[in-house]
Amino acid sequence: MIAILSDIHGNYPALKAVIDDLEKFNCDKIISLGDVTGYYCMVNECIDLLRVRNVVNIIGNHDNYLISRTNCSRSKSATRCLEYQQYVISNENRQWLESSISNFEFDDVSMVHAGWNDYLDEYIHTVSESYFENLAARYYFSGHTHVQAIAKFKNKIYCNPGSVGQPRDGDARAAYAIFDRHNVTMRRVRYDIDSIAKEMNTIGFEPYFYENLYNGSCIGGKLSQLTIA
Repeated sequence: MIAILSDIHGNYPALKAVIDDLEKFNCDKIISLGDVTGYYCMVNECIDLLRVRNVVNIIGNHDNYLISRTNCSRSKSATRCLEYQQYVISNENRQWLESSISNFEFDDVSMVHAGWNDYLDEYIHTVSESYFENLAARYYFSGHTHVQAIAKFKNKIYCNPGSVGQPRDGDARAAYAIFDRHNVTMRRVRYDIDSIAKEMNTIGFEPYFYENLYNGSCIGGKLSQLTIA
């Protein structure tokens, strides 16, 4: 049994709730599809927990911004959060992040952060069977859009487990997936949003940066969608 997480984004209360929930399933492996960093302030707490659980991390675009000390060109909000994380992240946790892999494949399973044309930054907003026809695996997992979804085609199955730390599909609960190497089960978990909001406020981030968590949207309030064609 494998637990598949994605887009934690420094939201430790959400991650802790997910880790507690997945204990019910006796998972022998936890895979993170990346973006452990970005948006919320508890980056060390998140990575500490992932390290303790021996989680395999696939590098996400926000993780790459942090370790390369670059900004997110399309989001001033993300850049401000990353600048804070670059300042507070411990050396050990930075090294762990730097050891992240670009993709993860085993048996007939393929996992990336974003998409198979661009592992780091491709947005798969529309899922179709034709997208996967020249790819060899049967099961595909990616994050990045923060929208939980599953698409079952004739010979292929695609899953986006959704976002642990910043869902954008209108459901404020943390999202993840369980995979038994044949079937995928989607999970949603309530967590204490007030606690991460308090942490953000304490270090000087305005409500704009975290009020979206209460309605399951991106910063600014916009919802995202994933279409199965």
